[in-house]
Amino acid sequence: MESSHVIILLILLGCMASYVPVFMCLFFTAVLGFLLFTDLPLLLLTQTLFRSLDNFALVVVLFFILCGNIMTAGTIVEKLIKVANALVSWLPGGLGMAGVLACGLFGAISGSTVATVVALGGFMIPSLLENGYPKKYTLGLMTTSPNLGVIIPPSIGMILYSMISNVSLEGLFLTGFVPGILIMFFTCMYSYLYFRKDTSIVRKPVPSPRELVGILREGFWSLMLPVIIFGGIFSGAFTANEAAVVACVYAFIVELLIHRSMKLSQVKNITVSSAVTSATLLIIVAGATCFGRLLTLENIPGKITEAVLATVQSPVVFLLAMNILLLVVGMFMDIISATLILGPVLLPMLAAFGVHPMHFGLIMTVNLAIGYCTPPMGVSLYITGAIANKDLIYVSKAVVPFLIIQVAVLMMMTYMPSTVLWLPKAMGFIQ
Repeated sequence: MESSHVIILLILLGCMASYVPVFMCLFFTAVLGFLLFTDLPLLLLTQTLFRSLDNFALVVVLFFILCGNIMTAGTIVEKLIKVANALVSWLPGGLGMAGVLACGLFGAISGSTVATVVALGGFMIPSLLENGYPKKYTLGLMTTSPNLGVIIPPSIGMILYSMISNVSLEGLFLTGFVPGILIMFFTCMYSYLYFRKDTSIVRKPVPSPRELVGILREGFWSLMLPVIIFGGIFSGAFTANEAAVVACVYAFIVELLIHRSMKLSQVKNITVSSAVTSATLLIIVAGATCFGRLLTLENIPGKITEAVLATVQSPVVFLLAMNILLLVVGMFMDIISATLILGPVLLPMLAAFGVHPMHFGLIMTVNLAIGYCTPPMGVSLYITGAIANKDLIYVSKAVVPFLIIQVAVLMMMTYMPSTVLWLPKAMGFIQ
């Protein structure tokens, strides 16, 4: 490794260690790298910054953020939870299973782990505790299950990966269904086995057919939202970008005119809040793109690829090393920053080991999703800890059984790629 590469890495790590905002770390490192190690004018960096934001692919992220905020402000989330409760809450550990299913349903609309934790944690954690569920189980479940928000499509992480890798976004979305469903299934099985002999927790009665139909009728408009998104995308009726806009319009219509849980006066606040969140994301994208330009000019991805190929020959070892690296990175960095920074560095290595970029995109997404639940920087740990008034150590211990399930699914899909790639192959997104 050349001295210039070491200096660039040290500048970046030093900025991050000093609590400088991520986008400033990336941009500041890029500026210093340009000044110290290239003869190019800084105007090139300025052009890169503005060009990175002029990307039509980012529209889908912005509108899914808005859609998630609409759902949180209205009653769509509440009705999704009611449907999940009616389906499984009468089983042993059923209320916990309902929380998992609700996370899957919400994640199939919002595309964000943080939005899922905030929206569902406030409902489900008090409900589970009031019904006698152990606090550790409750916090562990509702900290890790929202990871489904970025694993089950639409996923903000997948959208950004598609943007930097040029793989089909629709095909990448399809890879997320199998691991998402497996995580839901095994988490529900764990809940069932954990509580099957526990008589201290009162189970809800099995709903009658009439009650079930009534709940499904009440939740019909909420359940139609993911159907419209995925049905429209995979039927070819509209693109992923158009699906995000359609989802927002549909959510507004449902909350304003059908559920009547939102007033017109709230629309402005929801839109402004979504714009602020989107601006935060765009700033990170701009900083990461500038940093990526520096890496490209210095040929750092190519040199890292050469170094890896010189020491690692086995695809098995390569994938294991990538999983370990991404799990560690996820402990310190959010999925957006990590995808934009590491994606351009790791993508050139895939062809040498026969790893499909679509498969690797899913691996990266799941690894970084797990990072939301690992200390010291796991955002989900802090959110659920604040809801239940518990410290980081307590919540970190509570998530261990559920993270084991997610890591097991991660290993399975890593070394059995056909389990996740068959769906995009069947739909014609992989030749």
